[in-house]
Formats: sequence, structure tokens, C-alpha cells
Amino acid sequence: MPGYRALASDREFRALFTAHVVSVAGDQFARVALTVHVYDRTASAGLTALAYALTFLPDLIGGPLLSGLADRFERKQVMVAADLVRAALLLLMAVPGLPLWALAAVVVLVQFAGAPHGAARAALLPHVLPDERYPLGQAVMGTVTQAAQVAGFIAGGALVAWFGPALVLVADAVTFGVSAFLLGVFLLDRPAPVRTHRRAWPTDLVGGTRLVWGDRRLRALVALACVSGFYIVGEALAVPYAAQLGAGPAGVGMIFGAYAAGAAAGMLVVAHLKEEVQSRCMPWLAIAACAVLVPAALRPGLVVSVGMFALSGAASAYHLVANTRFVRAVPDESRGQAFGLAVTALRVSQGVGVALAGVAAETVAVHRVVAAAGALGVLAAGGAAILWRLSDASRSDGPSQSDAASRSDGRDGRWRKRG
Repeated sequence: MPGYRALASDREFRALFTAHVVSVAGDQFARVALTVHVYDRTASAGLTALAYALTFLPDLIGGPLLSGLADRFERKQVMVAADLVRAALLLLMAVPGLPLWALAAVVVLVQFAGAPHGAARAALLPHVLPDERYPLGQAVMGTVTQAAQVAGFIAGGALVAWFGPALVLVADAVTFGVSAFLLGVFLLDRPAPVRTHRRAWPTDLVGGTRLVWGDRRLRALVALACVSGFYIVGEALAVPYAAQLGAGPAGVGMIFGAYAAGAAAGMLVVAHLKEEVQSRCMPWLAIAACAVLVPAALRPGLVVSVGMFALSGAASAYHLVANTRFVRAVPDESRGQAFGLAVTALRVSQGVGVALAGVAAETVAVHRVVAAAGALGVLAAGGAAILWRLSDASRSDGPSQSDAASRSDGRDGRWRKRG
């Protein structure tokens, strides 16, 4: 397998990679700014968690309806347009005195614009890296993205404390402008995916849903991804959790950053495992990501809590395996739509989990809510692990629907019928 130097020499991958990392770091600035801003104005753990949940819930609509744009238009153009729209919306969020309802509405719109961007990036990467470099490229993207989240969360906490939320939101808008420039200048112009016939938008949506739901392995992968709706609770309640420990915005940044730092370290390890080992470890890591939160019931201090959240993030590296398996199993002409549907399930599970945790935190101590989410997550991850084991067993009896329908030719990312 080509090493990291081969990836670094690829001009398109460098642009895609840099643009993504820059915008991810800026997003963490904005996420810290949003949660601190809402908590400062309301002093409510529930409203703070609900505001955080708004960054996930719009995917319930945006994922299915807008991700298909990545299969209908040039994916480069889709990403550039989405970046410019998000930059403009973030500048609007920075307007002083914006009512909370208006702030929430703009947050929703920002997430809508992100749905086609993420689908286009995921669908384009196999074309940028059309050979055996693709899994390594996925690992590098995931690992350094988590590192950017660490830097963004930690720096975001400090920046909010120094300059206030408004300027931090402006900084996030600038990162999207930089991303749009890099993608527009350095990515090659590629036509929209070749389709055997043009289908109506609702037909694409129904077809993508059937594709994902009709394949045992794809269903199991989506179920494993949705486990994050449980272990993300600690991150979503970071502000009231830190307040409970007597820590300020810097403490919030440390808690946010702990998840990302752990995930970055975990991905470095998982990326270098053999594929069969990755598949075996994936469900166990999903269980571990939740199990390590259960000790929060003992109300540990900030240092222990940061370590606990870091371990949860490290175990969440199983998403790297699930994402790679999912994208490579879907035909190119439906890749954006299918990826959008999977992300919808992931984001909705996260949004619902965060919202319910926020409601619970209004009457129950925050550390107990985090511990309860971890315990329930262990049960959910166990069920998803059984689905994955059954889907693996079914492969020995015959090819799954996606296997029988298509395979990658290893050159241009297109898929062909098997004989």
C-alpha cells in the first residue's frame, strides 16, 4: 500500500484534505461559541443541549433530500456552493443581539447546507484516490480531522473567553471561505455521475432507501453508526458538566477536545490493522465507546473525566471502518444519496440522544445522565453487534445485494455488474 508520501504528492487530495480540516476546526470554534452563548443567556442545561442538538436534527430532512444533489451535479460545484452558503449564514449568526429563535433558525440552515457538501466529498474521494490508496486516504482524513477538532475545541474555548462568541462565529465563516477557494482552484472539473437513465428526485430517494435497507451489511453498519447517539451525550452536556466541576470555558474546550483527541489516536491504531481484524474489532469498539462513560456516575473530577471522554473517543474510531465499508459497497451513481441517508440516521440518533439527555439533565444531575447514556448505549451497541455478526454470517451463504449488483473497477470509481 502506498504510504503517506504518496497521498501528500496528490494535488487534489491535498486540497480536499486541507479544505476539510480548516472548516472542521472552524466548526468547533462555532460549536463552543454556540453552547457557551446559549448557556450564558439562559443558565439552562436543557436549552444548551437542545441548541447543540440543532446541529444534528436538520439532517432528518437535509440528508435524504439534499444529499442527492451530489449525484445530480458536479460534486466540486456542490461543495463550493455549500461552503459559500455556510460562510454567509455564519456571518449572519454573528450579528449582535440576534434573538435566540433566530439564532436557532440560522443554525438549522447551516446544517442543511452541510448535507450535500458531506455527501459530495464522500462520493468524490474514491475518484480522487481510485486505487488502493483510498482506505489510507480515509484513515488520514479521519485522523487529522479529529486532530483539527481537538485544536478547534481547545482554541475555541480560549477564543470565546477572550473575544466573545460573535468574533468566533466570524472566524468560522472565514474557514468556509478558505475551503471554497481551495476546492474551486485545485480540484479537477468532473462531470456529474453517468446514469443509465434520468430519474425523478423522489425516485432517487426511494431507490437509495431500498438500497441501504435491503442490504444486511449496510443495515448493520448504519446501526453501529447510530450508537454514537448514546456516547455523544457527554460531549453535548460539556458546558453544564464543566460548570458542575467548577470549570469555565477552558474546561469546556478540554472536554470537547478529549473526545476528538481520543478519536484521532484510535484512528491511527485502527487504520494500521488488517481488514479482517478491523471487522472483528468494530462492534466491540462500539460497545466500549459507551461502557467507559458508566463510571461518570461516581462524579469524577475534571482530569479523570477528560481521560474517560478521551477513551470513549478512542473507541469511536470504529466509525472509520464502518464508513470505508459503507462507501465502497455502494454504486457510484447512488453513492451521494446512500451516504446522505446513512448520515441522516447517524445525525438523527445523535440529535435525539442529545435532546433527551438535555431534558433529563433539567431534573437529574448531569454526571448521572452521562452514566445512564453510557449504560443504555452498551445495550444498543450489543444489539448492533449481533446484526453485524449475522450479516457476516450471511456472506458465507452467498453474496449480499450490493455485492451481487456491483463492484469497483479500481480505476475511475464506477461499478459494474458481476457475472
